Amino acid sequence: MVMSLRVSELQVLLGYAGRNKHGRKHELLTKALHLLKAGCSPAVQMKIKELYRRRFPQKIMTPADLSIPSVHSSSMPATLSPSTIPQLSYDGHPATSPLLPVSLLGPKHELELPHLTSALHPVHPDIKLQKLPFYDLLDELIKPTSLASDNSQRFRETCFAFALTPQQVQQISSSMDISGTKCDFTVQVQLRFCLSETSCPQEDHFPPNLCVKVNGKPCSLPGYLPPTKNGVEPKRPSRPINITSLVRLSTTVPNTIVVSWTAEIGRNYSMAVYLVKQLSSTVLLQRLRAKGIRNPDHSRALIKEKLTADPDSEIATTSLRVSLLCPLGKMRLTIPCRALTCSHLQCFDATLYIQMNEKKPTWVCPVCDKKAPYEHLIIDG
Repeated sequence: MVMSLRVSELQVLLGYAGRNKHGRKHELLTKALHLLKAGCSPAVQMKIKELYRRRFPQKIMTPADLSIPSVHSSSMPATLSPSTIPQLSYDGHPATSPLLPVSLLGPKHELELPHLTSALHPVHPDIKLQKLPFYDLLDELIKPTSLASDNSQRFRETCFAFALTPQQVQQISSSMDISGTKCDFTVQVQLRFCLSETSCPQEDHFPPNLCVKVNGKPCSLPGYLPPTKNGVEPKRPSRPINITSLVRLSTTVPNTIVVSWTAEIGRNYSMAVYLVKQLSSTVLLQRLRAKGIRNPDHSRALIKEKLTADPDSEIATTSLRVSLLCPLGKMRLTIPCRALTCSHLQCFDATLYIQMNEKKPTWVCPVCDKKAPYEHLIIDG
């Protein structure tokens, strides 16, 4: 029912519901569909019926007309609902800003339903990406979405779109930092890729031969790492992409992202776009201090455990040697810390460790070479 309304009728409906009624037809439609999905009041439903009666006075309406758009296409299934049509969030609602069909962005702005991807690859798989210590998540502009294409060729391409709310535009604009040689933003639009795995939080992982264009402009990607073995295809370092400089800071014009990549047999990829706030190593150190200091009794118990004679071993440990120098900077420890997962007594300096990972995030313990992520760090008592 909503799909058949004209621009003037959509503006009347959105104005009646107290929503932003400015924009082109495809933008007004996405707002109206979002209004339906969010659950509108009976008064708004009556308004939709009233507008529909004005446009089609001869048509007999059924309750199903309110929730299921009429689709006259032999290539589309008959059981489509507004939830199957990607939408954009234009108001200040905390809901995420999902996908907009690429067809909505054509020169004639004709409304068409997006091509449905194969059932083998869900459009929005239940994927969670690993939290990045140096970024606070503010909003989800495009939730993790499968990279799928209509063609079955090896080299594939697909397009995504998102729009910013007035609040998000304000957050980005007000975070501009021009103190350095170039203009930077602390609130950023961040593009991330990962494998389509739902078993655990995924780290960033780029598809092979990836190419990204944001609003028609090429996006610079991290450079390839030198291969560790001869004949091995070089890979890009796992990290997010800051696309803020290529994004249109507008509430009315959507942003488009065109992704092309090489398909791999047995491997599927997903992408997501987030609004994040970049943090400094100083902030992370303050948060680490706020977690508190580990009780000294824990270290005493660990020392006793290591000095306790093992009945199955012929060798007894009678002493333990721990250096007061940080293994990273070779200077005296100022804030001794280690990961909760580490079993050794030797500590490293928290300030140096966080600063090094700010430049090149590896989060590997310098003592035992095991993973020591930021959330597992604790200051030793």
